[in-house]
Amino acid sequence: MISHGKEIKVFSGNSNPTLATAICQLVGGKLGGVKATQFADGECSISLEEPVRGADVFVVQSTCKPVNDSLMELLVMIDAMRRASAGRITAVMPYFGYARQDRKAKARDPISAKLVANLITCAGADRVLTMDLHAAQIQGFFDIPVDNLMGAPIFAKHYIEQIGQGNEEYMVVSPDVGSVARARSFALKLGLNMAIVDKRRERANQSEVMNIIGDVKGKKVILLDDMVDTAGSLCGAAKALIEIGGAKSVIACASHGVLSGPAIDRINDSYISELLLLDTIPYPADQEVSRKIKYLSVAPIFADAIRRIYEEVSISSLFD
Repeated sequence: MISHGKEIKVFSGNSNPTLATAICQLVGGKLGGVKATQFADGECSISLEEPVRGADVFVVQSTCKPVNDSLMELLVMIDAMRRASAGRITAVMPYFGYARQDRKAKARDPISAKLVANLITCAGADRVLTMDLHAAQIQGFFDIPVDNLMGAPIFAKHYIEQIGQGNEEYMVVSPDVGSVARARSFALKLGLNMAIVDKRRERANQSEVMNIIGDVKGKKVILLDDMVDTAGSLCGAAKALIEIGGAKSVIACASHGVLSGPAIDRINDSYISELLLLDTIPYPADQEVSRKIKYLSVAPIFADAIRRIYEEVSISSLFD
């Protein structure tokens, strides 16, 4: 018995309306009416254009660039729906921003991920649906249920179709020690061996590649990461794999293409022959389309998760 809401209603902010529309089409129906604009001074203005009383509401909003505007849009939309007596509100965040400060790395650092978790909860969200949190422990920052979907199975399915399972020409590589668990699970799905790029980060968005753990000589390498921001780490890892490790070629995949600053130019000039991203974040509108960057859609897995949440059945199979 479904007791929490009479119907599903999917709404979208301005961060990724294309993905929200694709999700809504797969769920069935059309996007809910909402007017998301700004006042003259830049304040967020939200106006719901249809009733949500008693409905099971899903708000699709990645907190990507402009990050602060996207976050405030999400918070204000949740507040508007709570005050309009929505039955249940799920924040669907394909990309969860502010996730990189998940602990105090040094004295007087904030824990921004916890702060954002508090804001979403206080705004009135009943649960969160996201994908590939930068740090898994962020789920524990919330006092409401959090479903963290995985992008690796989407990539694994794609590469199995392309190269098959257990192809000894290929090898999976983790671009840093922090991504080893993700890369190991990905490698097992593909039936491949794994290596690790060991690097030392000197300052934010800069890294120095130090060593390669594992033998990649003559291999076609698949680099797996959770996000690509300025692409310095990813391109540096690709350079080390070719010049130091002797890899034959490098392709890369990552769940979230933040693609800030010089990222696209770096990718175009790098040893990476192809970068495969998920469409949790739209391609930067102010950048020329790169021939190396391609996308896979996460709309089917999010639509499936939304249906299961509404029907109150397990979504654990989606994590595999």
